[in-house]
Amino acid sequence: MAEEVALDVEELRHLQSIAKRPRVIDLISSEIRTLEKQLSQEAVPSPALQIPTPASTATATPALHYTTLSSFSWDQDNDKVKIYVSLEGVDQEKIEADIKPMSLDIKFHDVKGKNYRFALPKLNKEINPEKCKVLVKPTRVVINLAKTSKDYWLDLKFKEDKLKPSLDKEKDPMAGIMDLMKNMYEEGDPEMKQTIAKAWTDARLGKTG
Repeated sequence: MAEEVALDVEELRHLQSIAKRPRVIDLISSEIRTLEKQLSQEAVPSPALQIPTPASTATATPALHYTTLSSFSWDQDNDKVKIYVSLEGVDQEKIEADIKPMSLDIKFHDVKGKNYRFALPKLNKEINPEKCKVLVKPTRVVINLAKTSKDYWLDLKFKEDKLKPSLDKEKDPMAGIMDLMKNMYEEGDPEMKQTIAKAWTDARLGKTG
């Protein structure tokens, strides 16, 4: 149980680092505090319960820390969109790319002793993952996204119409947060989905205030 909670906290901290809206940040922070309190309570067990602790450390090792790459530039032609990320010392063999039709999550491991992550959870238009490529240059990384149509992209990221005020949002201020959490859940990996689902459920039950 402690292992699961520790991984949840790690994932929530990552979500907190990429969150933009104050309410979302507060929601995630509250959930982190709740889980950390739970961890502190489970850390006082009898000697028999201290045995899994080393296993927890071993299991948590793959949950690496990533520095988010938020600065980039991009351009396009009829067939593809090119994203330029400034990063030196990248090893092509140590890139982990998860590219989907409407999102991308690229991890760069062991770059001068650090790990980096570049993610776009919601693209403006659909792409063809099979034709996308990640190319390493001396001072930067070029991400080629293959368009599924020759449409001109006005923006790289999808713009949320649901951010506009509505009567429903006025009645329920939490609706906007839940919509955002839902989008992050749909585009996330299994661990992120588990974390979001728990935070979402707790929020609806009023546990997060």
